[in-house]
Amino acid sequence: MTARGTPSRFLQSVLQNGVGRYVCHLKRISIIFSKNAQSSLGVRDFIEEGVVDYAKKNPSTVVYVSPRSCRIPKIVAEYLNGTVREEIITSKTSSEILALVTKLTNQSGLDIIRIRKPFHTDSPSIQGQWHPFTNRPPSIGIIRPQTKDQKKSQSGDVSRE
Repeated sequence: MTARGTPSRFLQSVLQNGVGRYVCHLKRISIIFSKNAQSSLGVRDFIEEGVVDYAKKNPSTVVYVSPRSCRIPKIVAEYLNGTVREEIITSKTSSEILALVTKLTNQSGLDIIRIRKPFHTDSPSIQGQWHPFTNRPPSIGIIRPQTKDQKKSQSGDVSRE
């Protein structure tokens, strides 16, 4: 936590994604619903229409469909880093559930927090940052603001040439 009260961290690659092949972070998704409850109507439609298509598009994710006698239907997403997210899907349509499942698939399982800087390195330069005077020869001397006399003499020299 920072002084602002919001958590923050440096930018980092989750599970080194981008270094090699892409790895989907969603390991398992469980759809828990009731066979008879009115609040599970959209879930039952999603199971009939879209769950097979979703499973074909995401072969690395295991999809469990669990009919239980529960009042509140939910989706439980388990990620490779051990994070478990539960989303309540009461009275949602099939398309809304598909959008939610797609969102969960694209996430990494980490909490969404503020990034301190858009760049970060684990091995920073010990030489310091580059600036225009980094390789300036010291024989030139210190650069100071010009006085009025120096400005007049330089403008006069230029007009003579």
